[in-house]
Amino acid sequence: MSISSNRRRLATFLAVAAGLLGPDVAAAAEEAVVIPPPAIDEAAGSGTQTAIFAGGCFWGVQGVFQHVKGVESAVSGYAGGTAKTAQYEIVSTGSTGHAEAVEVKFDPKQVSYGRLLQIFFSVAHNPTQLNHQGPDRGTQYRSALFVLDPQQRKVAERYIDQLDKAHVFPRPIVTKVSETTGFYPAEAYHQDFLTLNPTYPYIVYNDLPKIENLKSLFPADYRSQPVLVGKTRG
Repeated sequence: MSISSNRRRLATFLAVAAGLLGPDVAAAAEEAVVIPPPAIDEAAGSGTQTAIFAGGCFWGVQGVFQHVKGVESAVSGYAGGTAKTAQYEIVSTGSTGHAEAVEVKFDPKQVSYGRLLQIFFSVAHNPTQLNHQGPDRGTQYRSALFVLDPQQRKVAERYIDQLDKAHVFPRPIVTKVSETTGFYPAEAYHQDFLTLNPTYPYIVYNDLPKIENLKSLFPADYRSQPVLVGKTRG
């Protein structure tokens, strides 16, 4: 297993901090924002649909969507660059054009694209942070939506405009909406990382609060048993 040196150092720091400050150190790591649903949404179609979200480290974003009812799979990976550079250590340089992203396949009759956007903006990440999320810095941690069709673009762009005009966040949303040029699954050791490593300091401090926020703010959409990549791949 390989984890970037920055994340290793952060994990060590958080482990020490947790020991000094106690278990409540994680409580304020992520603060969810209550936001309205999108005024317009995609009509519920038939068959599985796909959406791609980038919101910082993919461990937490994947973990959130794996706990959403109607999501059939959530795979950590890379989007925005080329297949040649879709490798973690290369992406971590911040020079590839890739963002750490999560490809979500979902049943639109159970959960809509608009609802996934609401969860993404509310609990999965902070859409007002430019080229970073929490402790992670670099363009690979940017907030982005990689849309697969014109309707997704319309829903995403209008929702961002709606939220900005409502001033639900203290700063403007910086999430970029662009067409997908390909999604490349991340290495196996990154998949299901939150579920498989619940005591890892980075997860405890940065990501487990997101799951609690999902459960609290979206109880009708929350499921306790996540849909894991390992299981969906057999």
